[in-house]
Amino acid sequence: MQIFNHIPRAFPWIVLTTSSLSLYHPPIFTWFSGQWITLGLGGIMLGMGLTLRWEDFRLVTQTPKWVLTGLLLQFTVMPFMGWLLARAFDLPPFFAVGLILVASCPGGTASNVIVFLSRSNLALSVSMTALSTMAAIVMTPLLTSSLSGNEIDVDAMGLFYSTLKVVLVPVVLGIFLNAQLPRYTQKIQFYSPSIAVILITLIVASIIGQGKEIILSSGVSLIFSIMTLHLIGFVLGYFLSKFLLKDEAVSRTISVEVGMQNSGLGVVLAKENFVNPAVAIPAAISSLVHSLYGSLFVALFRIKVTKPIQQINKTV
Repeated sequence: MQIFNHIPRAFPWIVLTTSSLSLYHPPIFTWFSGQWITLGLGGIMLGMGLTLRWEDFRLVTQTPKWVLTGLLLQFTVMPFMGWLLARAFDLPPFFAVGLILVASCPGGTASNVIVFLSRSNLALSVSMTALSTMAAIVMTPLLTSSLSGNEIDVDAMGLFYSTLKVVLVPVVLGIFLNAQLPRYTQKIQFYSPSIAVILITLIVASIIGQGKEIILSSGVSLIFSIMTLHLIGFVLGYFLSKFLLKDEAVSRTISVEVGMQNSGLGVVLAKENFVNPAVAIPAAISSLVHSLYGSLFVALFRIKVTKPIQQINKTV
């Protein structure tokens, strides 16, 4: 039982280790492919739904400015920066579209774990993740097709139906089960974060293993573009929300939500809607990068939280 408490906290290191193993010997993880990837993401979305209640959405009416600011930054800062960085790093069309796609995805369940560990506003994080996930059904296909231009032929309706299938259905099913069978879902909720970490890890390691040759041959500019994308997301998410809302905990939360995308969703949408498998690689690498950044921000934010307490103790 104790191991399930540690798996979410070790998420970035698990992803880093398995991704390295997959680059060294792809068959360790490439068996997890095809429908397994779609089912894996569906399992993650179902797990997120099981942790939600309809009451969680009341935060939208209680603090609409917080939520709307976060959603606005989520679907403006990241997609625009994805488009800009794809041009700045002169990425090949398949990488450019993949970067724009993952930049246009909503926040993921990993962001909730990071917000919890950084002692920020967890209720806001859950609401933002849920609402951005719902908004992504329209926003992700729309932004990807609009910003990709003529890079690759983007099937906006295909992206829409894929998002509907792998996001809306399992999340709503999870919320429904949580409302109807709370005694059972409460037992499952304990394991949901750990299962999500395992499934995301398998998805990421599989995609990296499948794209080993492409990553090793032309991955430097791609990796730097993804590192820059998420760093800018964290930084702008924090400072813009701090300027607009003047609330430290809320700014930290929005920073994490903006900086961390649902990379698993990006992988599945890429796999289901593009012939070239390389389109999914930016999303796979993104999961590793934003998880490592998230861990660093946890340490930074926890220091910011504890310092004032230590200063107060010294003055007493």
